[in-house]
Amino acid sequence: MSVVSLTPNNVARPLARVPSPARHSHDGHEAQPDAAACASSAGHIVATHHCRVLTHHAVNARYRYLRLQADAPVALTTRPGQFYQLKCPVTESEAPFLLRPMSVYGTGPEPDTIEFLYNVTGVGTRALATLTEGASLDIVGPLGNTFTLNTQWQRVMVVARGVGLATMAPLVQRAAAAGLRLTVVMSARSEADLMRDEFLRSPDARALADVHCVFDSDGSSAVATLEPRIRALLAATPHDAVYTCGSHRLLMLLQRVLAAHPEITGEVAMEQRMACGMGVCLSCVRLFDCDGDKQFLRVCREGPVFAIRDVVGEVDFG
Repeated sequence: MSVVSLTPNNVARPLARVPSPARHSHDGHEAQPDAAACASSAGHIVATHHCRVLTHHAVNARYRYLRLQADAPVALTTRPGQFYQLKCPVTESEAPFLLRPMSVYGTGPEPDTIEFLYNVTGVGTRALATLTEGASLDIVGPLGNTFTLNTQWQRVMVVARGVGLATMAPLVQRAAAAGLRLTVVMSARSEADLMRDEFLRSPDARALADVHCVFDSDGSSAVATLEPRIRALLAATPHDAVYTCGSHRLLMLLQRVLAAHPEITGEVAMEQRMACGMGVCLSCVRLFDCDGDKQFLRVCREGPVFAIRDVVGEVDFG
């Protein structure tokens, strides 16, 4: 295992920086610092881990599940929302050059195991799909920040689409373990693509979740149909936080909806193409509006988790 210290002294600093103050929950208790605050600069240790493939198989026609055994207790240092850079293998037909960023689907129960859930879409993931059990794979991380979750909250909403649920799954497990009620909105192209059991992995999550599934195939996932449904869910039951990942359309929808609910925390795990994953190359910069101050921030370093209300732009990434 090789280690590099990812601290403000030895990596590129945020393009703009603002403080990340502690926030307070609705009952006056102090919550953990806002993980989605603009230009978060908390440093952590990043390592290259040499892993062995324990399990690797197709979940359905689109997605694959990968479970690795690392050379260190990665389960103890990885938090919901963080990601790793994977060194995809070179095959006879594919030669991926850059490492591929991939959000963490799960860790444990052994301290050295880590899981990924991914969609085979390009050169890197096609090469990754060829790995067999017992093969070796290098990963770099953990990278990025984490979600804000106050265990004194009562109910949170999770809105996920496609493979975005892989990013949200650890958050769902953490919330369920704390006894929080869950409103889960799952979006997919069709029922065949929906991974409900893979998302609600634990008995606690299944017992605490009020699940709403929407699909492209029947039009129920369309913004015009889904937006009033989410508004009705938030109006019917008090929620403390809303989280999303996997679709820019869903992000913009929730931004509009949360404008009427200033009391609700809103966070998004951004999906963005990136090269280094450590804040040096600046290829994943996005525009944010932090309390009226427009800032270009790196998704890999200041994110990938940001406040929903801070995101600027209508570019559709899926």
